[in-house]
Amino acid sequence: MTTAFHGVYLLYCENPKYLGRCYIGYTVDPNRRIVKHNKGKQYGGAYRTSQRGPWTMVLIVHGFLDEISALKFEWAWQHSQKSRRLQHVGKKKSREKSFDFYLTVLGQMLQVGPWQRLPLTIRWLNNALATDFLPGKKLPPHMLVCRGAHVQSRFRDCIQVESGTANSTCDLCFGVLSSAKQVTCLNKECNIRCHLICLSKHFLVIGEYVPIQGNCPKCKRTFLWGDIVRNFTGCYENVDFTYNASHAHVIA
Repeated sequence: MTTAFHGVYLLYCENPKYLGRCYIGYTVDPNRRIVKHNKGKQYGGAYRTSQRGPWTMVLIVHGFLDEISALKFEWAWQHSQKSRRLQHVGKKKSREKSFDFYLTVLGQMLQVGPWQRLPLTIRWLNNALATDFLPGKKLPPHMLVCRGAHVQSRFRDCIQVESGTANSTCDLCFGVLSSAKQVTCLNKECNIRCHLICLSKHFLVIGEYVPIQGNCPKCKRTFLWGDIVRNFTGCYENVDFTYNASHAHVIA
């Protein structure tokens, strides 16, 4: 069984006639989606991008655990003036490029709730257009910025757990642990197995609705929640971790 991918992307038009136009969309398969945009509406592309290509997918924000949260992010990015959380961004200036404006909006979105607490990954897919969209500011520590021309549309198969073994129950709630819900510790020497929701409740601090970091109930090491989620979805397969007093750092 696989874990679904939910991403919100930014397209940039490379057609000289429409150069610089942008489009924001949601997808579960970015590799297939960009092909449809460039083929046209009759092949599943959007009306606004049809017959205006070629388009390049500049970046994609992923790490949303469900379609609803990704679609809400997409809407707010598209309609910052209508979002009550982004009223401070202001309108696009007359001479401001659409690309620059959408990056400004993205930077602001990642600084305010509820998005600032999500374990998101911002992946640049076009290095030629990659830029600093947060001048003088930093992303929340549980978010990740990376580059790569390819992104997996479906993450790795979850670890299979055979019924009747010691790992067939959650170590926290002692309920039945299915392969699709199993999460493990980032410390390879720790053999804890539990539901993702159970570990998130263990990490939560009073007043929070999305955890930022917490201690493994078994090995007591501290980890960022974003790293736990990325490991669960397969982003950190075959990656080792080093530790400091505050949290784990990923070695790419």
